[in-house]
Amino acid sequence: MGLYEASIRVKHECPYRRISERYPDLTIREWPLSDCQVLEITTETTPTDELLDEINEIGTVLYESADDDGYHVVTQSCLCSLEDSVIDRFEDHNCLYQSPTIYRQGWEHYTVVAFDSEDVRELLESLRSDREIELLSKTSISETQIPHSMLAPANQLFEDITDRQLAALQLALESGYYEQPRKTSLRDLAEQTAVARSTYEEHLRKAENKLLTNAGQFLRLVTATSTTDPLGVGNGRRTEQAAD
Repeated sequence: MGLYEASIRVKHECPYRRISERYPDLTIREWPLSDCQVLEITTETTPTDELLDEINEIGTVLYESADDDGYHVVTQSCLCSLEDSVIDRFEDHNCLYQSPTIYRQGWEHYTVVAFDSEDVRELLESLRSDREIELLSKTSISETQIPHSMLAPANQLFEDITDRQLAALQLALESGYYEQPRKTSLRDLAEQTAVARSTYEEHLRKAENKLLTNAGQFLRLVTATSTTDPLGVGNGRRTEQAAD
């Protein structure tokens, strides 16, 4: 059994695809989350009023900028009512979806990783039954070429972390607490909130602990094939054993 990476483009009824078809200079990148989508929309030309209206109708604008390089906006939207997701079809045929989905000039572009060439063939047959598709490429890859982002979904990294703990972590990160040298202290961070320093510190430490614990399983996957020992951990253990 080998591993295969397949790149396909699809046409079916989707509002993001239709927008990219109406505005050929536009590129939309979509990252699906558990209950919404985050969209990055870029164009090298000045957006028309009609395009801006359509973008505002997509969802909540999180970030927006316009300069000499073009127009760039990040939005959060929800298409919970859409059925027969293409991503669900990937899973039905044992294919791993690699985000983001890219919408450009009326096409949806997807990349998937399959564990068998037959899975790719069956997926293509399934998609051709109800939509227009093209296989752009299919290449054999090794296990080490699977992106680590496919192994560690963001929602799993932040699992069981409360809203207050996330807020404490975000404030510390954005204030430079984790930079070297640190740009702020726990006292300064707590003074920006409505809680006592001890309470803020408790939220922050619990967030750090849960985040590292959740990331631990993916860290083991990333380092599983490594044969190096950059910290000399093995040498340290052998020295301790010899001393005993």
